[in-house]
Amino acid sequence: MLQSWSETAPLLVDVAMGRKPADLVIRNGRWVNVYSGEIVPNTDIAVAAGRFAYVGPDAGHTIGEGTKVVDAGGRYLVPGLCDAHMHVESGLVTVTEFARAVAPHGTTTMFIDPHEIANVLGMAGVKLMNDEAQSLPLNIFVQVPSCVPSAPGLENAGATLNAEDVREALAWPNIIGLGEMMNFPGVAANDPKMVAEIAATQNARLTVGGHYASPDLGRAFHAYAAGGPADDHEGTTVDDAIARVRQGMRAMLRLGSAWFDVAAQVKAITERGVDPRNFVLCTDDSHSGTLVNDGHMNRVVRHAIAQGLRPITAIQMATLNTAQHFGVERELGSIAPGRRADLIVTSDLAALPVEMVFARGRLLAEDGALVADIPAYDYPASAKNTVKLGKALTAADFDIAAAGAAQVDVRVIGVVENQAPTKALQRSLPVKGGVVAMDRPGDVCQIALVERHRGTGGVVNAFVSGFGYDTDCAMASTVAHDSHHMIVVGTNKADMAQAANRLQEVGGGIVLIAGGKELALVELPVAGLMSDERAEVVAEKANRLVEGMRACGCTLNNAYMQHSLLALVVIPELRISDVGLIDVTRFEKTDVIIR
Repeated sequence: MLQSWSETAPLLVDVAMGRKPADLVIRNGRWVNVYSGEIVPNTDIAVAAGRFAYVGPDAGHTIGEGTKVVDAGGRYLVPGLCDAHMHVESGLVTVTEFARAVAPHGTTTMFIDPHEIANVLGMAGVKLMNDEAQSLPLNIFVQVPSCVPSAPGLENAGATLNAEDVREALAWPNIIGLGEMMNFPGVAANDPKMVAEIAATQNARLTVGGHYASPDLGRAFHAYAAGGPADDHEGTTVDDAIARVRQGMRAMLRLGSAWFDVAAQVKAITERGVDPRNFVLCTDDSHSGTLVNDGHMNRVVRHAIAQGLRPITAIQMATLNTAQHFGVERELGSIAPGRRADLIVTSDLAALPVEMVFARGRLLAEDGALVADIPAYDYPASAKNTVKLGKALTAADFDIAAAGAAQVDVRVIGVVENQAPTKALQRSLPVKGGVVAMDRPGDVCQIALVERHRGTGGVVNAFVSGFGYDTDCAMASTVAHDSHHMIVVGTNKADMAQAANRLQEVGGGIVLIAGGKELALVELPVAGLMSDERAEVVAEKANRLVEGMRACGCTLNNAYMQHSLLALVVIPELRISDVGLIDVTRFEKTDVIIR
């Protein structure tokens, strides 16, 4: 357990004065000082008790018999990177496996909102992840989920959290604030539950996470800012970013596996000249394939630099700015005395190869490989076997009746590549035998939301466009933000039924069926959201899933991530839930068939 700065201050003073030896000294580095915006050459760093004790021109006086000495060889010394907003569950692995995957990429701090597991297991799930987070050598702070379910009345989750649950959890150790406030209409309408949760967080002097997923920057946006959320990651345009910063919020710019929102919004800094101090980088979210193959926050920083940001500015947006936002500046986000000794050694600030990673003064990774032992974490049986369909599904469960017509006009969910919002489309489809048919070989296929928490046997059917499937196939997933029922998308109803039944059999996950044959399976037994296998194993299974989708005609970038958001009834325009097809511009249920 890392001791506090106040507890270790006498030791840090003694080390800085040369009266006691440091545990670790890194010599001859170029100090990336995020406070001054400078690169300071010929810098030594001394570490004791997991914290920085001395940062200056010569730490020779802190070296003793037992001090480990590392020569940086003139390379850059960068603060450990912070992910300001993410959901571990979207990586398809546990907190421990996520940490093992991101540490070699230089991420040493994460601010996580476990509202995915909360929608399945309630507060018990949140506590499981918070306990696991505290067992790890990285800094993994937890936000209390604010909206479970995310849109009351428009969906039913596996659990419900109320204001009293939130108030109680805010007092737990390691809790950093309130998770993203997705019910933005509720905030604007002064919904009592939203008001109570925000007030409890502010009274605890913690940070209220935001989520304003609407293009409307009028009265509702101003009311949302007045209600208390302190940040927002749902902007997609330069004007979105500027509007949030002007209202005193932090604009969180995200680059995840499927959301590419940095390039447009960073122009607020590079072209409009807005002060970068209130801009923060995050992922929201990255799946295991991205983590293993492409990186994590190092990927985001590299991308931001490629869009024209100065390297030091991009690094500030992934370190100091984040720490200041969450009120932990005196703990992390910089290489400065007293802070946790989290740092990266790299030979190139723009390309950012992560050559060494230290967390709390301990070497975790070197040359892209984990070198520290981070043992696996076992989840209890109560967190497993959560997929309860109530029956075995058949092809007939996916029929959409339209008796008495030869053709009907239907509403279609339109997937937008690389963005979270969808489009509300309309198409004319044929009716065969009293049932609406898909427009093969067109791009409209069927989507179903299968209730999986209470075993009701309920199936809601609708249509979706954008995946490009050109053969008989179906993909099912129990990762279905945010209520995490089961989403099945397919061109063949028999395959859809087989996919759904397969996930009930394995206790959750993602499966792809084509012509009755299983092409790929990612088992996710923990809450139907996370694997208990190593991240690299999960990544390989996810790669097979992507390859299988391509073989079925899908060329959409990170199509799995798009699939998982089709039930997210807090982001416009059209979604599906266990209640029905949801018009998120109006926040009301609508009909699939246009009368």
